[in-house]
Amino acid sequence: MTSRARRPLFRGRLLRVACAALLASASASATPPDGATSCRSQLLSDLGWRFQSAAVDAIEIHGGTPCDRASLDEAHAAGDLVVRMPVDLDAVARDRMMKSLMLHPATRCAYGFALGDATRRAADRLAGNDGFRFTALQTGWIGFGAGGAARDGWQPIAWFGRGYIPRGRNSEAIAGFYDGSIRAECGVGRQIAQYAAQAELYGMAAFDEAFDADEIVIGTFMRIRPTRSILLGSSAGTYARDGRAVAASALGRQAFMGVPGFIFHVLDESTLDDINNQAENFVVYDVSAEAAAALREHAGFEHYNRVNHDAWLLARQIVAAVPAPRPYRYFERLLYERDPTLRAALPDNAKVAVAQLDALLDEPFYRGFRVYVHRQGIKPVAFHIVRLFDRNPRTPFRIELGLHNVYTTLYDRYLAYRLDDCERGRLAARPLTKRDAAAR
Repeated sequence: MTSRARRPLFRGRLLRVACAALLASASASATPPDGATSCRSQLLSDLGWRFQSAAVDAIEIHGGTPCDRASLDEAHAAGDLVVRMPVDLDAVARDRMMKSLMLHPATRCAYGFALGDATRRAADRLAGNDGFRFTALQTGWIGFGAGGAARDGWQPIAWFGRGYIPRGRNSEAIAGFYDGSIRAECGVGRQIAQYAAQAELYGMAAFDEAFDADEIVIGTFMRIRPTRSILLGSSAGTYARDGRAVAASALGRQAFMGVPGFIFHVLDESTLDDINNQAENFVVYDVSAEAAAALREHAGFEHYNRVNHDAWLLARQIVAAVPAPRPYRYFERLLYERDPTLRAALPDNAKVAVAQLDALLDEPFYRGFRVYVHRQGIKPVAFHIVRLFDRNPRTPFRIELGLHNVYTTLYDRYLAYRLDDCERGRLAARPLTKRDAAAR
C-alpha cells in the first residue's frame, strides 16, 4: 500500500477520535458509550493499571511511583497503578474516571515500560546485525549493498544518499536494517533505533497502518527537517526540550526510556583529530536504579558534564606522561577494560591520575546509564567518554538529550491508535442493527 493510500485512513481515524472527545465533553451528563469506556479500560489495563471493585465510597487512585521501578512487575509488587472503585459505580462516573486516567502522570510511566521494552528489542536487533556497519568508503551518506536501497526496502528522496523513505511497507524497511547490509553513521543509527522502537511497540502490521511511508524518513538531520518525519519533520508535533535532563531526572528512570541524545565536543573543531568521532548519537537503552537516583540528586546531566571536564583534564595528564604513539584503543583498554598490563607500565604520576579517573567513572551514572550507539552497540556512558579520549583527546565532551517527542506526540498517537483500533474491532464484532443497515 502506498503512502498516499494510507494517509486518509490515519487522518480519518484521528478525526473520529477527536470528534468523539468533543462530543463527550459537550454533554458530560449524557451516558457515555459502553464501547468507548471499555476500550479505554482495556488500553489502561494493557499498560498496567489494575481495577478493583471494593467497599469504598469514592474512587481511589493510587498511581504510585512507577517511573522509579525497573519493570511493570516491580511496580505492581510495590502497589503502583491501582484503582479501587465502588461496586455500584455508574457508567458516567466510570467513563469520567477512565478519561482522567488517560491523562494521569503514572500512565506515561506505564507507557515508558512498554516503550523501554520495545526500544531494547529494536536496539538488540540492530546491534546484532553485523551487516549494519559504520560509514566508510561509499557512494553516499547512507550506503546500501548489492541490489541498492530497494533490496532493503527503501527509496531515495535526495541525492548522494542523504534521504530515504520506505518503498513499500514500513516494516520491511525496518527489517532491512535488522538483517541487511548497510553503511551509515551514528545519526542514522539513532533515527533507525527510534523508528524501530515504534515498530516494536505497535507490532509490525500496526506500524505499517499507523504511519505513512513519508513519515519514516532517514538521512541527514538537515534533510529530514523539511519532510513529514515523525522525529523531526512536520509530523513530529510537540517537542520536549530537556537537553540537560532536569525534567526526566526528576520523574525517574522510565522517563528516559527510548529518548534520543548525543555526546559532543566542547571545544571548537580545530581541536578535533578524528572528525568522524566529533559526536555520538544515542538512544537510551536502560537506566539502573542507582544511576536514576544519582541523576535525581544532581538534577540532571550538568553535574556530570562538569565531571566529564575533570576527567578530561586527568586524561591530559596521562597523555603528557605517556606520549604518542600509544597502543590502539589505549584509553578504552586502560580505563574501561582496566587492562593490568597497561596499568603496570604507567609512571607513578599517571597511576595517580588513573586512580582518580577510576573513582569518577565508578559513579553510578557512568556505569548504569546505558545507551545504544551505532556502531558501538549497547554500552554505559563510561565507555563512550573514555573511547572519545582516544579519538579526540584535545577536547572534553558533553552529554545532552536531543529535542524529542517520545512522551508527547508519539505517546498521544499511540494511545489514539490503540483506542481507535479497539473501537473499530468492537464495531466489527457487534451484530448488525437496523440503523447500521439503513446507513449502508
